[in-house]
Amino acid sequence: MATGKHILLERLDGGIVRLTLNRPDALNAFTFAMYIELAELLESISADPKVRTVILTGAGRGFCAGHDTISGGNPDWVPQDLGFAQRAFYLMRKMSGLPVQMQNLSQPIIAAVNGPAAGIGFSLALAADICIAADTAKFVNATLNVGTGCEFGLSYLLPRAVGIKKAAEIMYTTRPILSEEAERIGLVSKVVAKDDLQRCAMEVADQIAQNIPLGISMTKKVLMSNLGAGSLAQAIEYENAAVALVQTTDDKTEKVKARFEKRPPKFLNT
Repeated sequence: MATGKHILLERLDGGIVRLTLNRPDALNAFTFAMYIELAELLESISADPKVRTVILTGAGRGFCAGHDTISGGNPDWVPQDLGFAQRAFYLMRKMSGLPVQMQNLSQPIIAAVNGPAAGIGFSLALAADICIAADTAKFVNATLNVGTGCEFGLSYLLPRAVGIKKAAEIMYTTRPILSEEAERIGLVSKVVAKDDLQRCAMEVADQIAQNIPLGISMTKKVLMSNLGAGSLAQAIEYENAAVALVQTTDDKTEKVKARFEKRPPKFLNT
């Protein structure tokens, strides 16, 4: 296990990396340093072909309570001699890049939401490719408490998950979305007992690992890119290019052979 200041990195079997937000006494609320820490961890993971899947979760009883407005420290990347509006611009530009970085990551990210997810925690859960929630989880649009009801990509991610009408209701209020409703409206993939959360996330990660590494990376890239495709034909063209690329890999041959021989595949990223 690699221990950062407030984020733990564990390398598990099958190419799985688990990132754990580790400020349990503060419900894993983000300090300014944590934004940089998570960004650097994601950057290192993106360059590691041995990593197949990432699980993002929180320590203790919370996933992430948002930004720590009391003990968050100071944003050392923001020049001090700026007016308020300019300061806010530089502040948010760095912090709000995390959801984009998550969606650009080659490896799928599974959010294992073990408790309250508010503010940036809500957006991290949405930015993950797959979100599994414990029955103790709840989602709160806490950004309205400090400004607008849309930060960290919420206005883009939420309507694509639950539809525009439900997204408007959630974004205009601070009403908590409990786990049962979150599953019903499509905010999360499934809800499980809290004690089963990590096991369930690992099972999904293992299922992903049974597929061709480059195939999974290209599937994610195509899925994210085709959210903005101008037509069905354009989306299919992008799919076809990915198929042609993955078909040339040795791992594709190994996948077919392993399926025929009824055994787990042994991929080499070739």
